[in-house]
Amino acid sequence: MVCKGYDDVMELADRELVELKDVRGTTLRVTQGMLWVTQDQDVRDVVLRTGDVWTIERNGLTLVEAQGAATFCIVGGAERRVVVRGPRPTLAQRLAAWLDMLGAKPPARRYVPYV
Repeated sequence: MVCKGYDDVMELADRELVELKDVRGTTLRVTQGMLWVTQDQDVRDVVLRTGDVWTIERNGLTLVEAQGAATFCIVGGAERRVVVRGPRPTLAQRLAAWLDMLGAKPPARRYVPYV
């Protein structure tokens, strides 16, 4: 699918995150993959699949995360307000980093004999 008439085309790796700030009215069109979208002050999450088109409904922070490799088009002025972040670390990676920061090591496994 081509993005004729769109301002920007973004390709994201799995779990890569894009922050869009104050871009009410900006339209997203998914050309490949799947995106998870959430808006500031909104309890709903939106999942967009290939071929879906969706318009951001409010100002504030909007997060767009790729669920697998994804490509999407943007129209409406968001190109100057995009911040791309790498994939979010897994829970195990965050725990290891936190323990590392504390200078602690993960607890060693201890085997308890059956009595």
